[in-house]
Amino acid sequence: MPRSSPKPSPLASGQVLVTGGAGFIGSALIWALNQRGVEDILVADLLGTDDKFLNLVPLRFADYIEGDHLLASLSGRDPRLRGVRWVFHLGACSSTTERDVRYLMQNNYEYTKALAAWSLKNKARFVYASSAATYGEGAQGMDDQNPNLHRLRPLNPYGYSKHLFDLHAQHEGYLPKIVGLKYFNVFGPNEAHKGDMRSVVHKAFGQIRDTGRVQLFKSYHPDYKDGGQKRDFLYVKDAVAMTLHLATASKAGGLYNLGSGEAHTWLELVAPIFAALGKAPKIEFIDMPETLRAKYQYFTQANVAKLRASGYTAPVTPLTQAVADYVGHYLAPGRRLGDEPAAAFPAPSYRPSRKL
Repeated sequence: MPRSSPKPSPLASGQVLVTGGAGFIGSALIWALNQRGVEDILVADLLGTDDKFLNLVPLRFADYIEGDHLLASLSGRDPRLRGVRWVFHLGACSSTTERDVRYLMQNNYEYTKALAAWSLKNKARFVYASSAATYGEGAQGMDDQNPNLHRLRPLNPYGYSKHLFDLHAQHEGYLPKIVGLKYFNVFGPNEAHKGDMRSVVHKAFGQIRDTGRVQLFKSYHPDYKDGGQKRDFLYVKDAVAMTLHLATASKAGGLYNLGSGEAHTWLELVAPIFAALGKAPKIEFIDMPETLRAKYQYFTQANVAKLRASGYTAPVTPLTQAVADYVGHYLAPGRRLGDEPAAAFPAPSYRPSRKL
């Protein structure tokens, strides 16, 4: 008997809009959509003079619109938006050191408000990037199932701009109808343009390749040794698989932590980089800038019970394997997502839910 053809993705029903589509997670999401046979994608971003556009070169999509033009189009009848049924709003200023609060309010908060309202009015599924930065230092817990959002105390303007929309969505009654994603420490291909906001994996790779050693911040907390600070590191291929699952899960709504669910130390993170480059570990601990010490997070770990309860069953890529894939198939040869060899890890599979 002939083999049956794969069931088409629910995301193939209607056009997909991805804001921040040339960015790190946005371009990875388009890559994952392409792997699922989805190419009717409208990409929005703000392209400037850096090399971020190169993330789009290997990807397949229908059209591109500048982010400021998209915002203006929401109040009109732009034909490019007529068929949009899925909105992944990943575009934002993601710099945790940005001090221009007015800019963050316009770019992160007001933009998200406008796009969410448009999506709900036009019956498009709205999935947006909130942030684990909304949890602040984590003293109030990192629980995505606690409805008391006012308990949270973000530490920086970026985190507050994200938190403010979460509060707005809750106040307006949007949250049960939309999905907000609290990404933890995501790393992986297509992040080179992020400058100082690149992951430690990307920064460490360059240091180890060029000097044979890596510099890590000393610990200023008695409970953590140098290099023993812990983060929940999530490979971007896992992050976008989780994102697509929640988009198509008919009962998913509200805020979701997206992480591995397991904290690892900085030492555990950099060890496989040395291994992938065939070098013996050499680590130098340096002073942390005074401006960071009071706001530094020594431990983050996502509680992903709510994600799992939504039906996401795919295993998370183990940290050592994720780092090896990133270094060996992307960083060392200078590749981006869409240019990888067949040996690279594909996007983790997920079981699409029924059409919304």
